[in-house]
Amino acid sequence: MEILIAAGLFVFLAASITVYGYVHFARPGRVFAQLGGRSVNTGPTSTEGVRYYGVAEVLRWTGEKVPISAEEASFTRKTLMMAGFRHDHAVAMFYGLRVITAALFLFLAILSRQFWTPAGFVAVIVPAAAAFAGFFGPTVILDFLISYRQEVLRLSLPDALDLMVVCVEAGLGLDQALRLVSTELRLAHPELCTELSLVSLEMRAGTGRSTALTNLAERTGEAEIRKLIAVLVQTDRFGTSMADALRTHSDFMRMRRRQESEERANKVGVKLIFPIFFFILPTMIIVAAGPGLLQLFKTLFPLMRNAQL
Repeated sequence: MEILIAAGLFVFLAASITVYGYVHFARPGRVFAQLGGRSVNTGPTSTEGVRYYGVAEVLRWTGEKVPISAEEASFTRKTLMMAGFRHDHAVAMFYGLRVITAALFLFLAILSRQFWTPAGFVAVIVPAAAAFAGFFGPTVILDFLISYRQEVLRLSLPDALDLMVVCVEAGLGLDQALRLVSTELRLAHPELCTELSLVSLEMRAGTGRSTALTNLAERTGEAEIRKLIAVLVQTDRFGTSMADALRTHSDFMRMRRRQESEERANKVGVKLIFPIFFFILPTMIIVAAGPGLLQLFKTLFPLMRNAQL
């Protein structure tokens, strides 16, 4: 028992030191590399080879051993891109993380059997459930990161649309407007500006405007961005006024957000029924009827004893 506890503490300490070294020493090496100094390579340096250190290399090496199909890898890469992970080896690192967390949870479940004595079927189902949770836990966290990032992008759209309207009305084209918006709003909305910068880079590399905008909708997966891209593509195709289209869509988004706020406010009364019924109402009953019930019991119990005698 003592050996298992010591081994678990050693593994935890080694993992903590590795993570701390990667965050505080290996990653800042990129800054020194850009300045021309001597550094440790922690990211891709060329298209021929990529070197990793610490946790990232372990995750990548483990993920490369997992057999996955091309369709599953493509779907996982698209999902990771929606969450903001665009690294070349993001898919391998994600599957490596799933395998390592499954093994870690299984080890902890087996180790915890020393503190309680499961019997029969429970002794088998608990480690299996722990391994299952460890394998699919990163997927749940990834879905949460995707929802959070899409919410951030959706809340960033009105400011970007207002600035795009100003730029287009000032005489700039859509390409220049996207580039200017991605630069001016970088501090306020870095996620949206990063996506718009990728659109500008794709168009500068020779990709068509509609294709670059469609790629933006595919990378984010956000419904409001898809609507905006559809408006921009149709406006560019038919040659209508870009400023009028952007202003109309901006007004539509504000009206849609106001309607969503009103809808949420109207749902508050229904959602409060269950907390009131299960938490507030019993407390009020205890406070209101408690003293009377205590007095009743205090008087009734002696009378019942005297009647029995």
